[in-house]
Amino acid sequence: MLLRILSAIGAFVLRRFEELGTIIMLYGETIRALRHKPRLRHILAQMSHLGVDSLMIVSLTLLFTGVVISLQTADVLIRFGAQGTLGGIVTIAIGRELGPVCAGRVGSAITAEIATMKVTEQIDALRVMAVSPVDYLLVPRMLACMIVVPILTVFGDVIGVFGGWLIAVFYKGLTTYSYMNSIHIFAELFDMTGGVIKAIFFGNVIAVLGCYYGLHCPDGAEGVGRATTKTVVASIIVIFLLNAVLTFLLY
Repeated sequence: MLLRILSAIGAFVLRRFEELGTIIMLYGETIRALRHKPRLRHILAQMSHLGVDSLMIVSLTLLFTGVVISLQTADVLIRFGAQGTLGGIVTIAIGRELGPVCAGRVGSAITAEIATMKVTEQIDALRVMAVSPVDYLLVPRMLACMIVVPILTVFGDVIGVFGGWLIAVFYKGLTTYSYMNSIHIFAELFDMTGGVIKAIFFGNVIAVLGCYYGLHCPDGAEGVGRATTKTVVASIIVIFLLNAVLTFLLY
């Protein structure tokens, strides 16, 4: 019994290391492919697809994130006479951490698209025509993510701060001046730009993970769903790990 458990654990660890090595090799191949002239039309198409499709979910997520932060902290701050810091707290929390993290949902869309192409043998057709899937599929999506995710982050930051303002003014009775003045006093520009820098790294990693799980999708329609689920789980784990490292380095 113990031997079977240890064997299962060892097999699991080996599979994860094998997967990690394959992802690193794919990332290196993608970086090498950047030496070629990128297809601007494909990059713009991916920016439109990933950005527009993600705009609504990012907006709603960060709107209610700002609402919840304001609800959770306003009563405590009012109790101790520190209600004048609410706007700064909401802005710093969203700008540094929650904005970049919530904007990183585009990986699932990438996986679903590429996995469908693999299942329908479109990627095999590219190889038959001597077209590298890395050049044609991965590079435009990686560059598009590195541009779109920071834009979504900035947009989401504004929406999140607006959500906090709604609760502060119309539910907790604070004034707009008090909320905005606390942002001016306590928040700094780097609270926002630091989050944008994080978003660039997140976009880079998310695109590679999304493409990897799409290219290694099991056959069949069920495989597309499984690959998409794996991308979501892996992206969440990697984003939080990378977020911890970048927070330590930036702040």
